[in-house]
Amino acid sequence: MGMSSYQRPSADDGRATSEPAARGTAPEAAADEPSTAAPSTTAPPIRRKGSVVLRRGQAAAPQSDNILLDSDSSNGFTHTDPWRVLRIQSEFVEGFGALAELGPAISVFGSARTAKQSPYYALGEEVGRRLVRAGFAVITGGGPGTMEAANKGACEEGGLSVGLGIELPFEAGMNEWVDLGVNFRYFFARKTMFVKYASGFVVLPGGFGTLDELFEAMTLVQTRKVTRFPIVLVGIAYWKPLIAWIEGTLLAEGTIAEKDLSLLQLVDTAEEAVRIMAESAGVPDDA
Repeated sequence: MGMSSYQRPSADDGRATSEPAARGTAPEAAADEPSTAAPSTTAPPIRRKGSVVLRRGQAAAPQSDNILLDSDSSNGFTHTDPWRVLRIQSEFVEGFGALAELGPAISVFGSARTAKQSPYYALGEEVGRRLVRAGFAVITGGGPGTMEAANKGACEEGGLSVGLGIELPFEAGMNEWVDLGVNFRYFFARKTMFVKYASGFVVLPGGFGTLDELFEAMTLVQTRKVTRFPIVLVGIAYWKPLIAWIEGTLLAEGTIAEKDLSLLQLVDTAEEAVRIMAESAGVPDDA
């Protein structure tokens, strides 16, 4: 199907329990595992906390974001904030350093729950391949599902496949197709990298996390914090009800302007999505 733009005419979360070893590297050791631990017949719970790997009982430790946002002790907060600020600073420094020479890139979002047999997984792979052919690196959240699909397509096409991971209680870390991975404790530091080092967003069907990134990007464009930043939704049937609600409720109530509808473009194919990205970046689309 052709592209459907909502610029008016004039009239995840996956549930991974183990982390595959990165290609070409040795598996990471568990953090502080006692040598006398009894052998287990099932894979132990595993979680990443920034650059730290946690297994078994350690995997139940509170998330850094949870401690920051859900603390009920103002006195404790006063004593711990200075150290936390330094840790937040280190995440920005590490991210900026890792991605500074990335080159043209596109962030691809979608559900971590997408099964490999899903048409959306195949669509994610095609998006990744076509973006590489058009000269872009591919940035995802580094997790499973659609993120894995886009990383896989980019990697198999010979391009740079980037993953920006996040500490979550139900994700074990980077998918195996990530070539350059950076892990974050804090969502806001990670979100900065998605926007700062990308020339646009390709958004495939997804849930709360995908919607979070989508609406943040729309807000940044609407408020002119970023310019020349196309946002393309892939899958007209999936996204059309959301656009109808935006138009029928937000616009009707006057909480957005009519021109805000043009912030999004809807397409049905990877080819259309990549063409829009290439045109916006001023590069020929050979995908």
